[in-house]
Order: sequence, then structure tokens, then C-alpha cells
Amino acid sequence: MGVQPPHILLVTFPAQGHINPALQLAKRLVAVGARVTFATSQGAKRRMTRAGTNHPKGLYFASFDDGSEHGFRPSDDIDHYFSELWRAGSKSLADLICQGPKNGGPFTCVVYSNLVPWVAKVARQLNLPSTLLWNQSPALLDIFYYYFNGYGDTIKKNINDPSFSLKLPGLPPLESRDLPSFLNPRNTHAFALPVNKEHIEVLDEETNPKVLVNTFDALEWDALNSIGKFKLVGVGPLIPSAFLDGKDPTDTSFGGGSSYQNLHAFVNEIGGGALSLDI
Repeated sequence: MGVQPPHILLVTFPAQGHINPALQLAKRLVAVGARVTFATSQGAKRRMTRAGTNHPKGLYFASFDDGSEHGFRPSDDIDHYFSELWRAGSKSLADLICQGPKNGGPFTCVVYSNLVPWVAKVARQLNLPSTLLWNQSPALLDIFYYYFNGYGDTIKKNINDPSFSLKLPGLPPLESRDLPSFLNPRNTHAFALPVNKEHIEVLDEETNPKVLVNTFDALEWDALNSIGKFKLVGVGPLIPSAFLDGKDPTDTSFGGGSSYQNLHAFVNEIGGGALSLDI
């Protein structure tokens, strides 16, 4: 009996800007030898199914309950939606993980996108390793990290001062306009800071945490290495293969490429080093 490839559960927040890059990462993971079950909310999965896109062998789809019959709409209370997403999603995802052996074999690990840090907690409770997929620049993750680790008061006090300049480890000097609007005390999206704080806390609780980031090494090397206690790994850019490396010219939807070398190492690591992948 041959070595079974790792089976990754890839969980993403149900929004286009999260689904698209995560779906392309899923395709790349399959291309380097893994099996992937891609999971998002039930409503988002229905919309993806209606799109009728062909997907490679080894890529499967599942869904979790986000506590809403229709998903989030602009008129909804966003704080209530996030609360329900955490409550209903945690239970639904735990059920999905426990059913893994019935649906393509048990999961080797969980990869989860921004805005769903509770996924890591569910995985931990079920003794599964988890890895964050940060689908934005590593510099943004660096800024959030340092905001919650020593620089928060300084940023809050000065972010509305156009002459303010801030130097964070591994990043060039940042002016007020360079900082995420979520850090501004005047920001109206109250959900954003607690969610990103929870991301940092979840990573802080892990031993040698690894984060897959939507960039490549040569582009943002300093930002990838700014946080010494986190290992940030470039697996992007998550744009169409047809527009990047031509390995899959049929893939013209948004979200294809990645760093094959880093993905190869990641898949081989979670597979116990037993896979011999030709990439």
C-alpha cells in the first residue's frame, strides 16, 4: 500500500476576497500532491456550485453553518454576524472534521483564512495542527502584531496626525496614511480589531507557528522576517496560473500561482516527509 498524501482542510471566510485566493491555494496544494477539502459557508458554497467551474482531481468541497440563512448582507449587523459565525461555525466545523474519515479520509491539518481565528481553536480541541493563510501583505500582519505588542498606544494617539512617522522592525518608516484604518479610534468597523487581536493571540499560543502569506520571498523578504517568533512563508502571488506561470493555462479565474518550493516544503512537512513530489 502506497503512502497516502496529506489531506488538508482549507477553511475560508465566506467573502470573495477570501474565497478566491484560498481556492487558488487549494489548487496549488493539489498540484504538489496533497488532497484538499475546501470549506466555506453553506451560502457561499451554493453560489460557487452554481458557477459550475471545473476543479482538479483531489480537490473536494464542503461547507459549514455560519448561523445565517442568507449569509452576510450590507444591511445586517456585522457584529451579530461575526458572533453567530463563531458560535455556529465552531460546532459545524467540529462535526465536519469528525466526519473526515467518511469523506476522503481523516484530515492531516487545517489551513484557515483571515477573519476566522476560531477555526484554529476548533482544530486544537480535536488535536489537529492548524496554519493561518494570511491572504494580504505580510506587512499588514506585522503592523497588527506590533500594535498589540507595544505600539498600540502610540499609534492610537498619533494616527490622525499627518506628520506622524512610525518605524516598526523590518518595515520602512510608516506615515499615518500607511496604517490600516482599523487602527484608527474613529473606525466604525468595531469587529476588525478584536478579530485580528484573536489571530495574534492564537498564534502566540502555538509553538513555532507558521503562516502562509500571499506574497513571494523576493518581494517582501524583510516583512516576512519581521516577527521573529512567527515563521511567515510566501506562497503567492495568489493570482491565475494562466497569467503567472502557465502551468495551468485553463485557469483564468482570479487566484492562481504560488511559490512551489515553499508549498512543496509545507506539504512534505505535514505529510511526515514521506512524499516525493516532483515540481
